[in-house]
Amino acid sequence: MPELAAHVREVPVNQIREITEAAWSTPGAIVLSIGEPGFALPRHILDAGIACLDRDETNYTPNAGIPALREAFAERFRAHNRVDLGPERVYVVDGAQQGLHFAMSLLLSPGDEILIPNPGYPTFAMTSHLLHAVPVRYPLYPEHGFQPRIEDIEALITPSTKVLVLNSPSNPLGAVIGEETTRELVELAVKHDLWIISDECYEAFTFDVPHTSPARFDSSVPGEARVFTSLTLSKTYGLTGLRIGALICPPGLERKMNNVMEAIVSCVASPSQYAAVAALTGPQDYVDAAREHYRSNRDAASAVLAGKGIPYLGAQGAFYLWADVSHVSGGDVRAWVRTFLAESGVAVAPGTAFGSIGEGWIRIALCGDQQQLLDGVGRLPARR
Repeated sequence: MPELAAHVREVPVNQIREITEAAWSTPGAIVLSIGEPGFALPRHILDAGIACLDRDETNYTPNAGIPALREAFAERFRAHNRVDLGPERVYVVDGAQQGLHFAMSLLLSPGDEILIPNPGYPTFAMTSHLLHAVPVRYPLYPEHGFQPRIEDIEALITPSTKVLVLNSPSNPLGAVIGEETTRELVELAVKHDLWIISDECYEAFTFDVPHTSPARFDSSVPGEARVFTSLTLSKTYGLTGLRIGALICPPGLERKMNNVMEAIVSCVASPSQYAAVAALTGPQDYVDAAREHYRSNRDAASAVLAGKGIPYLGAQGAFYLWADVSHVSGGDVRAWVRTFLAESGVAVAPGTAFGSIGEGWIRIALCGDQQQLLDGVGRLPARR
């Protein structure tokens, strides 16, 4: 058999899937390794998707998505971020991951460098490899609250650097980048003529701090703007299986966006798009209830960790806790989580899934049933 392409062979294993699939095959396991919202979908969202099928509206849609959905995304973004945005800059994508691939496809040539956070979501590196680009990890250090520092990022910029990836609220950290730092990061990108891809999957879920999109500080002039914003409804409304999100592009790139969208996926399934319109324009009770559930789970799980003496990062957003288990992981947290699953029946994501700085740390998903969460966290070995 011929070999696969070299850049495919080099794509790293997703350690989140590795431990989660092991948990799914473990009877009775408590799965805290994957971020899957557990609420039933509101009826009006389901009805909108079903109605699309009932009227047999199953033909191609425009590459960029149906107009009503593009306007709904634009309206939400305007309201939440104080950004002047028209629907012509909104491209409906097949979930945030396709949006990230879409953006990187537009911006990266073979050999280009892309700056990604360490710790950061695994597919930032995986997608870069698939596009023949070179992921360069910028550090987020525990001693600085896992926040990006301008000097750390600037030290890594070379003539080959083309893109800076930002993620706030962060998966896996739950950290939120503040307004001033966000402004400074955009200024850094302008100084070095870099694109920014801003992953804002969890923008609906922050706790006592605001979410600030880099798009707020971007130029509105075609040719000078540089921020691509990736959004999804997977987390906000629990639509993980419908695969629906949006990529917001800088002004002036609309024609190129259409061409690339046609080559990647053509268009997103119409029932998902109509369900998404209903989610964005209908009652927002689901989002409000989910935010309070995640906050309650965060507080309850944090109390258990504190009682066990386990250090953790106080989550300001998203629905994860980032906890330090270096007292028991023995310098190989990836192996330790497999042992912990086998011995305790609890799956957590190893910090090394997100980069080298994650060694000794784990990510705990907060989105499920609270009692099950507390049972799982309660089985972690105490630190004395």
